[in-house]
Amino acid sequence: MVLRQLEYLVALAREKHFGRAALACNVSQPTLSAAIRQLEEDLGAPIVERGHKFHGLTSQGRVALDHAHRILAEADILRRSLKDMDKGLSGRLRLGAIPTAMPIISHLTGPFHARFPNVSVTVLSQTSQEIQRGIDDFELDVGVTYLDNEPLVNVLTKPIYSEEYVFLTPAAGPYAQRRKISWKEAAQAPLCLLTPDMQNRRIIDGIFRSVDAQPKPSVETNSIFNLCSHASSGLWSSIVPRQLLQFFGLPRQTRAIELVEPSARRMIGLIMSDREPASPLARNLLAMERPDDIGRLIVPPAAPGSGDDYR
Repeated sequence: MVLRQLEYLVALAREKHFGRAALACNVSQPTLSAAIRQLEEDLGAPIVERGHKFHGLTSQGRVALDHAHRILAEADILRRSLKDMDKGLSGRLRLGAIPTAMPIISHLTGPFHARFPNVSVTVLSQTSQEIQRGIDDFELDVGVTYLDNEPLVNVLTKPIYSEEYVFLTPAAGPYAQRRKISWKEAAQAPLCLLTPDMQNRRIIDGIFRSVDAQPKPSVETNSIFNLCSHASSGLWSSIVPRQLLQFFGLPRQTRAIELVEPSARRMIGLIMSDREPASPLARNLLAMERPDDIGRLIVPPAAPGSGDDYR
């Protein structure tokens, strides 16, 4: 016996017609009739007076109907109680984020904490592959990762923003006065890039391949901040997400130049496990609207020499 069968029984008793009851339940008449027959088998008693049309409930059916009303009412109370509990959620939300998305995480955890102050949050900087494993192994509740580059498995997703890229170069270097630079040209510069285990690096390598370019970075790091510091040293250029500079400001003695040919972007968003029942913490985070201040990070890149635009 399942709740749906009891809902069909209540609808049939109310509508006194199989067709109208099926319509009220948004199912076909054969589906409703089969569910009523299954309920009779489960209870071991006839519920409906047999005939070509609905002639009413048997005495056993009327008893079943009374219990159905009570059971469905209790089920509704249970649902509302669990929903009310969400308002007082507590526990720990475990969130894994790719390094390039770290600047926007507080824009997610801030509103979440304001709504659910009894929930503590652990934020881990991880690769996209580590995030997928964490979701699969129940070690993470939510991930913030790329949605449209490498395949994700058994997850629900919610887009947040598009990651775009700029060429970060020394202010005294040969590219500093350029307004734009092509990816093919950028491949010829002395570069500091993320390590190959980072999906951001694989994305950048893929863009370079699309224009038949093969950069040879002389420095590799798994820290987005090291990308900035190496560009600031005056010896290397880097390719960094524009949102990183918009949030933290332009590093000293550097310029950010728009990358073109092609204009590339990748979608970053929230993921959670596609399992039932869903984690209340993860479900409530994904249900929240995208904060407006994340949208304000998505602005045109600063022109060369206008580093203050990033401050």
